[in-house]
Amino acid sequence: MDVHEFPEGTKTAADAADAVGCDLAQIASAIAMRAGDRLVVVVTSGANRVDEHKLAGLVGVDEADIGMADADAIKDALGWAIGGVPPFCHDTPVPVYIDRTLTDFDTVWAAAGTPQTLFPVDPTKLRTYADAESVDVAAQT
Repeated sequence: MDVHEFPEGTKTAADAADAVGCDLAQIASAIAMRAGDRLVVVVTSGANRVDEHKLAGLVGVDEADIGMADADAIKDALGWAIGGVPPFCHDTPVPVYIDRTLTDFDTVWAAAGTPQTLFPVDPTKLRTYADAESVDVAAQT
């Protein structure tokens, strides 16, 4: 992995795209979500939002049981802080879902463990590294 450091910060997808100089859609945002009593990670384009209804169907819980995970749960389960959660290398294995829209690009940029670091990666390789299931989970805009 070729990790790049951006002192100006990459905590949000917009910050990351500005730092890299790429399209917002090329940012692979790893979002930790609560799905019932477990945690899942959804990797989606920085230009998209997670469709909670679609995610509920994928993981087999009611939509009411889907939501953003809290910072403590993320740190405890994944070992990373919000703003730097990478799509893989989590302390506790969790299901990872990668949105198909990321495959529209040859290269996407993902968090590398801190709110100041990113790495470029082919989205197909990212799916392999994260042992992720490729799904349609982006909300329609």
